[in-house]
Amino acid sequence: MNIKPVLWLGDSRDRLRGFPDDARGVAGFELWDVQQGKEPSDWKPMPSVGLGVNEIRVRAGGAFRVIYVAKFTEAVYVLHAFQKKARKTPKPDVDIARQRFRDLMRERKQR
Repeated sequence: MNIKPVLWLGDSRDRLRGFPDDARGVAGFELWDVQQGKEPSDWKPMPSVGLGVNEIRVRAGGAFRVIYVAKFTEAVYVLHAFQKKARKTPKPDVDIARQRFRDLMRERKQR
């Protein structure tokens, strides 16, 4: 079994660490599944951020989200993590993830 490492972009790791214990635990287990090439139990694609970008939905003491991309062979990239307080994903959170995805793609092209 090939397990991909998780690479955290920007402050995504610190933000996930700020989740309540239950939500952080669920997010960790879901990311472990993604590292192993499996799908998380509750997710949706985020094409508005970029092709291949997905969102893990965590419902534990609130609504929390982890936006990541796992389509590359070398790693799972976590673009952003946040608490969702409105029905629609707030534009600033989508913008942060989109910019980090663009930066990642630019960096990968330069390698």
